[in-house]
Amino acid sequence: MSETLRTAHTFELSPAELLQIRTLLTDAFHGSFSDDDWDHGLGGIHALVHEDGELVAHGSVIQRRVIHRGRSLRIGYIEAVAVRADRRRRGLGGLVMETLERVIDGAYDLGALSASDDGAELYRARGWQLWRGRIDALGPSGVVHLPDEEDSTYLRPAAARPLPDPSAALLFDWRDGDVL
Repeated sequence: MSETLRTAHTFELSPAELLQIRTLLTDAFHGSFSDDDWDHGLGGIHALVHEDGELVAHGSVIQRRVIHRGRSLRIGYIEAVAVRADRRRRGLGGLVMETLERVIDGAYDLGALSASDDGAELYRARGWQLWRGRIDALGPSGVVHLPDEEDSTYLRPAAARPLPDPSAALLFDWRDGDVL
């Protein structure tokens, strides 16, 4: 099979390509990939893997802001990572992540993501570290504690920067749908 990797910003993707990505994500997440999930994965850099012209893997990295110890950090947040079911366990997820990690390393203070149980193994194997501190979001009514996110949020330090101190919370920016 002929495998190709393409990176593109959301604005460079045609409506047909966006539909292919959305279809891959809907299938990969067994129909539970919501409109808000879709929106969260747009507006950044996409990594797309095609085999013989068919989209088989995708992920994106978008910018978010996190306040930690009074400092606003620009982070690359990984979204919408999926590999077509019949192409899993062949390194395609790693190829997508390698590409997105280069973006994080070159453009952000650190990387972050919220992992599903199925995806956590991939991220841990790539050196992502489970955040051991508190997770909050700055909502329309103020700070909201998100204890359910505290066992699924992973961080990646970028360009030799240390990870934030887990004794202080990560305060994420607000967005519609799932807060993170």
